[in-house]
Amino acid sequence: MTVRSYKFRIRPNRAQSTALAARLRDFCGLYNACLQQRIEAYRRRGISLRYVHQASELKTVRMAEPDLARWSFSALQQVLRRVDQTYAAFFKRKRGFPRFRASARYHAATFRVGDGLTIKKGRRIGIVGVTGGIKVVWHRDLPDDAELGSAILTRQNGQWFVVFSIEAAFAQTCGTGSVGIDLGLNSLIATSDGETIQALRFARKAQAAQRRRQRALARCKRGSTRRLKAKHRLAVGSAKIADQRRDFAHKLSRSLVTRYGAIAFEDLNLTGLKRGMLARSVHDAAWSQLVQFVQYKAASAGAEVALVDPRGTSQTCPECGTIKAKALSEREHRCECGAVLDRDVAAAMVVHLRVFGPGTGLRTITGRVAA
Repeated sequence: MTVRSYKFRIRPNRAQSTALAARLRDFCGLYNACLQQRIEAYRRRGISLRYVHQASELKTVRMAEPDLARWSFSALQQVLRRVDQTYAAFFKRKRGFPRFRASARYHAATFRVGDGLTIKKGRRIGIVGVTGGIKVVWHRDLPDDAELGSAILTRQNGQWFVVFSIEAAFAQTCGTGSVGIDLGLNSLIATSDGETIQALRFARKAQAAQRRRQRALARCKRGSTRRLKAKHRLAVGSAKIADQRRDFAHKLSRSLVTRYGAIAFEDLNLTGLKRGMLARSVHDAAWSQLVQFVQYKAASAGAEVALVDPRGTSQTCPECGTIKAKALSEREHRCECGAVLDRDVAAAMVVHLRVFGPGTGLRTITGRVAA
């Protein structure tokens, strides 16, 4: 059994949208109150509160606050767990102390399916505290053997969505054979079979339009209605870029898993690359998203995904193993052994050799492929 997330657009009416927005405001107030309680308890008494301490007081708080009493008890518990998880993350990474949240930036609420959120017979969802059923755009069916665990109600750029956490047996098939993949900026991927997929550069194509929206936002007076509209237009533009990039990564990852049973990627240091002179292009390429999509699709299909040390892949000849330094501007691999290949394809072949060894149409290496 595998756990996946299914995201659907919901279309509440005006009264339902008002109720959902009020829910998020109340949840934000509870989040901030719990955070304040933890801070004051440690500052005054040296006591570190946990989830169980605050959950034991939740019934009393609901009796004293009618605004909270109208919402699901289990959904309010999820707010307390969210505070607890924030503290746990802070102690784990030793930085980023939990901060108070503004209601305008609190956009998600978690439910248990069947408790605070239910799916009605008419395929609408019902939420405790919200009148009537909310229309859902079911753009795809749920698996027949799906077990619904939790659901997240989220608001993104003025639109509402529900994300179901589903546990099911996602039985899918993978291809045969193995492939090595080199990740790049000109060619998003190059395979050891000689195929290259050009990077579509969604952010770069929308750069001029986004700059206009940013300048329009900068000219607006803070707190004005016009500024809110300009901010919304900028956010919608950024969301469109993210959607295009995600859609392309899903299609490409599905194609790779369908064709191959074993896939090898370079294990790139993305943290360092995103701080360099090519940071914007690296962000636009979204290599980590592609690798992540391939990994979870391969896990469901029974395919294998391996990550290999990328050092020297573009400097090594896949035919004879000779190491020859090349400048970044050199886009063709030429070796004294007679090999003439596209630089990215040659690197992909080296990635394949490091994981799966010689074969698959390649001549046996006479020397060692150095890292």
